[in-house]
Amino acid sequence: MVSKGGSEALLQALLNVAQTAQPDYSILLPLLRLLAKVGQRDRKFGLKVQKLDAIDVTLSLARKNLTHHLNLIHCLWVLRVYASSVSAGTKLGINGAMELLFKVITPYTKKHSRTVRAATEVLAALLKSKSNSRRAVNRGYLCELLRLYQDWHRCDASNRYIHVRRGLLLCLKHITNIRSARETFLSARGLEILFTTAQDCLDSKLLDPIVTTVAQILRKCYPKGPLPLATVHSSYSFSLPGSVSSESPRAVLEDGYEDDGEEEVEKDLDNEDLEHKEEDDDLETDVNKLSSKPGLDRPEEELEQYEAMCPELSLAFQVQQRCREPNGTRRLKWLVYPRGGQSRAGSTKSIPDYRVLAFPDFWGHQPPPYCQSLLERKYGVQRAKIFEDVSRLIQPSEVIDRVVFDLDGRSPSSTDAPDCLRFYSKFESGNLRKATQVRKFEYDLILNSDVNSVQHHQWFYFEVSAMKPAVPYRFNIINCEKVNSQFNYGMQPVMYSVKEALQGKPHWIRVGSDICYYKNHYRRRAATAGGARGKSYYTLTFTITFPHGEDVCYLAYHYPYTYSALMSHLDILEETRNPKKVYYRQQTLCQTLGGNPCPLLTITAVPESKSSDDLEQFRNRPYVVLMARVHPGESNASWVMKGTVEFLVSGDPIAELLRKCFIFKIIPMLNPDGVINGNHRCSLSGDDLNRQWLAPSCQLHPTIYHTKGLLYYLCSVGRAPLVFCDYHGHSQKKNVFLYGCSIKETLWQAGCTVNTAVVTEDVGYRTLPKILDKVAPAFVMSSCSFLVEKSRESTARVVVWREIGVLRSYTMENTYCGCSHGLYKGLQIGTRELEEMGAKFCLGLLILQLKSLPCSKKLMAQAAALLDLEEEIADHWAQRSE
Repeated sequence: MVSKGGSEALLQALLNVAQTAQPDYSILLPLLRLLAKVGQRDRKFGLKVQKLDAIDVTLSLARKNLTHHLNLIHCLWVLRVYASSVSAGTKLGINGAMELLFKVITPYTKKHSRTVRAATEVLAALLKSKSNSRRAVNRGYLCELLRLYQDWHRCDASNRYIHVRRGLLLCLKHITNIRSARETFLSARGLEILFTTAQDCLDSKLLDPIVTTVAQILRKCYPKGPLPLATVHSSYSFSLPGSVSSESPRAVLEDGYEDDGEEEVEKDLDNEDLEHKEEDDDLETDVNKLSSKPGLDRPEEELEQYEAMCPELSLAFQVQQRCREPNGTRRLKWLVYPRGGQSRAGSTKSIPDYRVLAFPDFWGHQPPPYCQSLLERKYGVQRAKIFEDVSRLIQPSEVIDRVVFDLDGRSPSSTDAPDCLRFYSKFESGNLRKATQVRKFEYDLILNSDVNSVQHHQWFYFEVSAMKPAVPYRFNIINCEKVNSQFNYGMQPVMYSVKEALQGKPHWIRVGSDICYYKNHYRRRAATAGGARGKSYYTLTFTITFPHGEDVCYLAYHYPYTYSALMSHLDILEETRNPKKVYYRQQTLCQTLGGNPCPLLTITAVPESKSSDDLEQFRNRPYVVLMARVHPGESNASWVMKGTVEFLVSGDPIAELLRKCFIFKIIPMLNPDGVINGNHRCSLSGDDLNRQWLAPSCQLHPTIYHTKGLLYYLCSVGRAPLVFCDYHGHSQKKNVFLYGCSIKETLWQAGCTVNTAVVTEDVGYRTLPKILDKVAPAFVMSSCSFLVEKSRESTARVVVWREIGVLRSYTMENTYCGCSHGLYKGLQIGTRELEEMGAKFCLGLLILQLKSLPCSKKLMAQAAALLDLEEEIADHWAQRSE
């Protein structure tokens, strides 16, 4: 009907009937009902209404029928559709629609409640317009709305008029999208009024629409303010090479705050579909950029330095002896498992010059002997926390507001602040900047930004002590930045108890109840929000009842894995490997900005003999390059890498076969400085190292510069990696999956026409993820993506694919949370599952070699015995013989 001009015909009929001296309402009322229905389906209805001058005619009809409610309600239904158009709604406001509506809804009366409900719906739609909202504020309508809402709330004891009450709340919700309305709302004690009335509604599920809308208004109108910090810059500063000042610039004053635009409002997030929204407008559609392979980003002679990092290619190969440090001293063991040994942390260089070792690094960690389910979201937990936050403002007498830990100043002693928790974070990978006691058992926590940065607050790791037994403590991390988090979908933080460890249970376990993640009233400086003004921080809140009183516990975003732990772990592997079978060499790729060595591992099988044939087979094995932890807060990537490296040097028959098939070059921690200093995203330069691969700086990004140089060198000697994979963590999704690179899939997804005669592509990039989908319980093929985004052009995955020419160039994304498919469905991910994923990735590489790549009959036979792949192998050889 709309496409055939039905809207225009109905509007013209309305004009013809309404403008007669005595309108025939037997015709007019059905016509108005039909208009209301058709108008909802016509996207251009507002323009058509204005073009035919139907607004004034409809308003005039409504004014003539103020006392004839049957006729009036029909007019209101049509006005509601008009108001859904911004331009038509604005014109309605100019032409006196709001004055008319207030005559309908005031004074308070339960008579003709159906008409009042329709009028509030029209008014709520009109108030989506900023100009209408300003007009309403100037004429005192906001205060009138508050009074009306109080009247309806007080007199609706039987809850028969919920729709009217919520309609009034929607009017308040929309009008307070502008700053002047929020100021008027606060001065009229709107926070107190809505907070108080909502308390009467909390126990009835029937009133959830009321409570939810009140919570949205309260959060929006809560006065915005800066974080209680002198500066949002990191507490730690680092002088970069070539810089004049020894301290990073610090801004003490916050930006001015002016936000007269529409407020961003979150819903009570209970729908996981929000996790999977993807945007396609970032896809690279330039075929030349997708397929280009630029030349070297450095002089070719510089590549000679990387020859020393590939001694396995030398004709003078000899089985290497046990590697030692340059000074000849052996490293000390790290306790990966319980009890004994010491840490190597004393040689780790940090900005704060850490002198204290976190107990979990000293004592070690064992995965608990059980799996933990995803936490079931408690209904209404988010709005309950918002009400508790608002109560601080309107009931200030209950707020203690006592700083109990502060990196930037003197933290009070136990005698200065008795009867409160003690906090500490001055240890490797630790991150907690400030803790404030706000109620007896509630604390606001502020995270430190990345060094030389003003943002990236996600990773936390701190010690807490002096707790009381059987007491629920609430923790609020108030300067998170992401708009959503897996903490809204079943994820819990992790905890390590010293008393539990001493009793033989040295486990990091998932803990916490009443967990949610929501936007708060602390505003961000434009510099911390990509130049956008008026953005807010987010709160992660969780409640913990500690297992023991007077314990020392550690809380973290995810299972910590420090640099010192890595280096000590590598020592253990070197000591326990079988040197007759495992070629294992640990070198230093480069020194980091902070002066820490970045380790480079080479793992393969020792040649079966020193014969020329065996040495030739050794040197001709294809390379696989793996790396992890470019983002320091993604500790899950290190646990996966731990599983990979441990498996590769193990005596497992599959590992032995893998070593015969490949030479592995592994950089297990690409950003040691960031890990050491408790960063989430960046290195000491303040840069996201995974956005520096196009043109890394030798001075500022040494680990990226030399990793890329090593890849260039392998390519220059005809040994470009068969597989490249960068291990990461993903904070917004469940499961484990790969990102790869495909020209065709990117163009198809972007809606571009693909000339298959010009764009040819080997689909082998899909083989490995398909294999992992079958062999790795945590892996999900349907979550994988092979699209190339413009914003990712400087990442390792894309640059290695484009410049080094590696078809199978991947990012492996590992969830912080848990799994939604397969064997681990409904379970949170643990260190055991992460390490298993690292081992299963190795298995996937072996099957890839057997199914897709040239391989000797001897290796094929060995694999058949191990993997029971006779059928696949037979098919493979049949295809090759053809």
